[in-house]
Amino acid sequence: MLAVFGLGNPGEQYARTRHNIGFLALEQVARHAPGSWSVDAQCQARLRRTALGAQEVLLVQPLTYMNRSGATARSVTASFACAPEDLLVVLDDFLLDFGRLRFRRGGSDGGHNGLASVLEELGTTAVPRLRVGIGAPPPDVSTIDYVLSPFGPDEPADELAAQTAQAVAYCVQAGIEAAMNRYNGN
Repeated sequence: MLAVFGLGNPGEQYARTRHNIGFLALEQVARHAPGSWSVDAQCQARLRRTALGAQEVLLVQPLTYMNRSGATARSVTASFACAPEDLLVVLDDFLLDFGRLRFRRGGSDGGHNGLASVLEELGTTAVPRLRVGIGAPPPDVSTIDYVLSPFGPDEPADELAAQTAQAVAYCVQAGIEAAMNRYNGN
């Protein structure tokens, strides 16, 4: 089974923030796929078993808060017999222009605490991921304040979430190489 982890923070105060683009994207994926969400206390996550095309997929929204997402990754991989390379982690990236998508087969955490937690708990950097560009913070705003703030009026969050959901579905059905070829140059 493939598992798609949308990183974010639980709670209404974080729902529409830049840091929660992973959650928002999985909500978009779920709108067009069968199944329903449930809370799994052992995995500390909202889970949804579904299918994207012919591929069975587990959608995962960790409820551990961003910086402890790895605890959920460890529990899900153990409970559902998923190898780290069978995951796709969807996360925000302020180093990418708003709307730019970048798939990677593995590598460093790039300074993202949520991804760092996942890599540490799984004991490998060979975890596929989709970085979603949220744009850089203005010079007078700290990175933390920026990622935890809501999208601005000139940042179409719903369009970005829908675009990301389409990329996730494509990756699940066509594979990471095809997704890298299709999305990384745009």
